[in-house]
Amino acid sequence: MTLCNDDKKHLRGIAHKLKPVVTIADKGLTDNVMAELNRALNDHELIKVKLSLSDRELKKTTIEQACNKLKAELVQTIGHVIVLYRKADKPNPKLSNLLRKGG
Repeated sequence: MTLCNDDKKHLRGIAHKLKPVVTIADKGLTDNVMAELNRALNDHELIKVKLSLSDRELKKTTIEQACNKLKAELVQTIGHVIVLYRKADKPNPKLSNLLRKGG
């Protein structure tokens, strides 16, 4: 699943109003963090994640590991916030950030 630039632009527009739902801190991708990221992607499809990591290389590898393990696509990185997307098999219109109207 690789997003084209138009898809990413559309998703960035939707993500603009979102708040981070998960924070990845110094302990990195723990089982609990991964479970919460997985749950959030299942429910919302498009999420913002805050990275409280000071080291640039650690931040980069953490993002790559999260995307690979979660089978998610990195849509955007701005400062310490990333936007992840993973299409749900059966999206819930009440939870999905892509299907909800009026935010």
